[in-house]
Amino acid sequence: MKLDNSVAAVVTGGASGLGAATARALAAKGVKVAIFDLQEEKGKAVAAEIGGVFCECNVTDDASVDAAFAKAREAHGQERVLVNCAGTGNAIKTASRSKETGEIKHFPLDAFNWIIQINLVGTFRCIAKSAAGMMTLDPQEDGDRGAIVNTASVAAEDGQIGQAAYSASKGGVVGMTLPIARDLSGENIRVNTILPGIFNTPLLAAAPQNVKDALGASVPFPKRLGDPAEYAKLAMCMIENGYFNGEDVRLDGAIRMAPR
Repeated sequence: MKLDNSVAAVVTGGASGLGAATARALAAKGVKVAIFDLQEEKGKAVAAEIGGVFCECNVTDDASVDAAFAKAREAHGQERVLVNCAGTGNAIKTASRSKETGEIKHFPLDAFNWIIQINLVGTFRCIAKSAAGMMTLDPQEDGDRGAIVNTASVAAEDGQIGQAAYSASKGGVVGMTLPIARDLSGENIRVNTILPGIFNTPLLAAAPQNVKDALGASVPFPKRLGDPAEYAKLAMCMIENGYFNGEDVRLDGAIRMAPR
């Protein structure tokens, strides 16, 4: 896919971290970028920096997503690129016993469903609505009509203790990548997914430096946290390389997560 100022893109979760880095990388190519996020102040700041537009968006809500796409398309036209970075996580054991009281509790199902709704259903919601829009575009000279990049996690393959919901949601993103790529193949729309390892994102911002250092040291090579710009480079490769389709790629410095 050729990226220039004739192309519009949507980046969910684009106000910070992996999404913000990807929004900047797209804008550096001249792409008109819309940032979908709930963090209004941060989202507007990134949009102003890259000459894009901020669209407040809750990926769990149909009306919110529809309104965000409408705003983005009014500003930039139909997007040809979608990058899904919106997501969150929690850490709760499936069932556990209190060391103090011996009380037994199980994972609250509303908390499990919340993660699934954001990470899995929210991602699919944006894919489906964006792909329907992409189908109205003419293909570029190389045949590409659209390109979609999703964000899973290494937890999709080696989730840790307490990550049942998170791993299920990210495993779902991995599992649906190939079927969606096949669904959209006749329309010249490609779909790929990145499985990031331990990245230096706002989720880790509050962690003490010694914790960050220990996490970085656990990576086989390079022994450090991932840089969001490195995620953006892989996302850009997936978008620009026309033969990249239906793939799930770990970006993790060869780490395999221990149980805890």
